[in-house]
Amino acid sequence: RVRRRLGSNPAHSDNLPHLPPLRKNQSAVESGLSLASDPAGIVDFLDMINNLKGDSGRGYYMQLVIGTPGQTLNILVDTGSSNFAVAAAAHPYITHYYNRALSSTYQSSSRGVAVKYTQGEWEGELGTDRITIPQGPSGTITINIAAILTSEGFFLPGINWQGILGFAYPLLARPDPSVEPFFNSVVRQTGIPDVFSLQMCGAGVSASTTADPAGGSLIMGGVEPTLYQGSVWYTPVLEEWYYQVEVLKLEVGTQNLNLDCKEYNSDKAIVDSGTTLLRLPGNVFSAVVEAIMQTSLIEDFSAGFFDGTKLACWMRGESPWRLFPKISIYLRATNTSQSFRITILPQLYVQPVTDIDGTLDCFRFGISPSANGLVIGATVMEGFYVIFDRAQKRVGFAVSTCAENGGVPFAEIAGPFLAEGVASDCTSGVPLREPVMWVIAYALMGICALVLIVLLILLILPCRRHRDGEITDESSLVRHRIK
Repeated sequence: RVRRRLGSNPAHSDNLPHLPPLRKNQSAVESGLSLASDPAGIVDFLDMINNLKGDSGRGYYMQLVIGTPGQTLNILVDTGSSNFAVAAAAHPYITHYYNRALSSTYQSSSRGVAVKYTQGEWEGELGTDRITIPQGPSGTITINIAAILTSEGFFLPGINWQGILGFAYPLLARPDPSVEPFFNSVVRQTGIPDVFSLQMCGAGVSASTTADPAGGSLIMGGVEPTLYQGSVWYTPVLEEWYYQVEVLKLEVGTQNLNLDCKEYNSDKAIVDSGTTLLRLPGNVFSAVVEAIMQTSLIEDFSAGFFDGTKLACWMRGESPWRLFPKISIYLRATNTSQSFRITILPQLYVQPVTDIDGTLDCFRFGISPSANGLVIGATVMEGFYVIFDRAQKRVGFAVSTCAENGGVPFAEIAGPFLAEGVASDCTSGVPLREPVMWVIAYALMGICALVLIVLLILLILPCRRHRDGEITDESSLVRHRIK
């Protein structure tokens, strides 16, 4: 949708807030810093600043040049999937597409591929081609690319991107994990550290603003210290498929929801830049809405606002944010006996959408119920600089420098806290991962196929009996019946 550490206390260095990373030409070895330097000069983090455009409503995208000669497309950055896929045919909602016939370096694998997302789906054909990243690591990289030929509900009105760039792990790749994801290819071919970090700067920007979209930064190969302030805190990646983390508790204002921590992680909790909202399991969502209604300064507020069917409007210049409480998510720290807290202010989850007649400003609720787990989406991520430290299997958070107004940040981070009263494992009972379910499904299909083959053999095999007048397989009657 990560950060390096600098630890002076060997007993606790992974659990303390971390100092800003070194510049790329500093010695990582001398300072005990991992991941932030690039002595080969392959990446310059400053060149990658502001290489994203977009907003939380339509996603954040970056520019890639694909094929030979190069074709320039805008590609959505998504940490919740693992395929690199681009439009390869015309569609009413996109201005241009990747024409494979014009690229001399495109090679088809003649394999079909189909991907379904929470919203939308597409089908296409796998192949490979060369790409360059104008504001990314230098050089030409050969990557797997899915050419989208048909889609439904994937490309939407008003978007300015023509494909999707999945940054999750190979286990989520389709049609199977043998399709190496984009960032894995970049790391393998360029030698940059297996770390990327994201700053998304759409907080407080109306989703209806298309003329001047918000920006952001995708730093590949490390961390850029000018994009965050204060301390960096890390939480372990539990499973390398999505960026799955462990949520210990939620607070609305100062009120602890007091739910069993397993409810927060049912059936998983992930960090996903491709999801617009903060999505919560049904029981958690209901508890959050109830707590907001109890603690907010609004009386008789419409339920339609919370279920996403209605916008809430105030007179222009009137700020609704003072009426709503902060929301805090506690994540398990790398020292598993501790936690840290990321907090979003109402400016992040009460989101401006449009204005009416220049007199009213209208807002939507940036939180929604989920049937498939807790998703820390753009609603939360816009408040933080998020570091995906794949090399050390952890995700880091620090307060973003672009999520503020008048010097007041829209997000906060604090810790450490003792994880007292919380189960040592809040994720037990989580369903099997998708690749495991594939194996089970294929095994069952194989068994069914075997049974069908046996039945067909029994039907077709000669039923010879050597008594006179017996109908056998040589009879035209039997042959016609089988047909």
